[in-house]
Amino acid sequence: MQVQHAGEGEAAEACADDRDGGRHRGPLRMFMEHRSIVLERCSSHVKVPLMAKKTHRVERRTDALSRERIIAAAIEILDAGGEGALTVRALAAHLATGSGAIYWHVADKSELLAAATDEVIARVMSEVGGGARPREAIRSVALGVFDAIDVHPWVGAQLFREPWRPAMLEIIESIGGRLQALGVPPAAQFDSASALVHYILGVAGQNAANARVHAPDTDRSAFLASVAAQWEALDPAKYPFVRQMAAQLRDHDDRAQFLAGIDLILAGIGTVR
Repeated sequence: MQVQHAGEGEAAEACADDRDGGRHRGPLRMFMEHRSIVLERCSSHVKVPLMAKKTHRVERRTDALSRERIIAAAIEILDAGGEGALTVRALAAHLATGSGAIYWHVADKSELLAAATDEVIARVMSEVGGGARPREAIRSVALGVFDAIDVHPWVGAQLFREPWRPAMLEIIESIGGRLQALGVPPAAQFDSASALVHYILGVAGQNAANARVHAPDTDRSAFLASVAAQWEALDPAKYPFVRQMAAQLRDHDDRAQFLAGIDLILAGIGTVR
């Protein structure tokens, strides 16, 4: 004797009716029912990835970024690895964001380099005292740029690459304005400003290049002593002056020598009337 639970009989009868009905359904009705099942299954599969994609977009936080943060991060990457290390992908990873968020604020790597250089030089200009006398202000600008390129070696190359950018224009304007205040004749102002700017960038760039060539752990005093010893061993008949300078090479200070050059150029400019 079989015991049937409540509802089992009705379910069995419904199944039987379905089987019987299937034998009497026409081809059109069977096709429409099959089509309805297929559409229902397809729509259920399509909804899942669309919802997942929408959720993924919400998780991105591009609104937390700013152009200032991006430039600051670019400077950090440039200082650590040079121009070759700066890519949009590396910057996005550094900021834990997507490339699209970077491109919203800057167009490409060239704009990043230029903006980073502008930022570094803007800091130098902000530290020059407005009340300083013209000669001292020029020395302050020169030494500030020298130190900035020493810390950020990539800046020197960028300044020469795009001299129309605000960074270079700020340097020229700052020096040129002080030359005018010194009374340099208009006809001599272009040559005077050019001599100073090229000296500043040339010496600062060379100093930064020397630092990159030699290993970071190289002892400067030991290195200069080695070069001085080689100078002293030269043929005195062929290199009398070089041998005489060996002792000064060994003991010289880069920043002091740089400023001495600025003073010599200013002294020469002062004779122009």
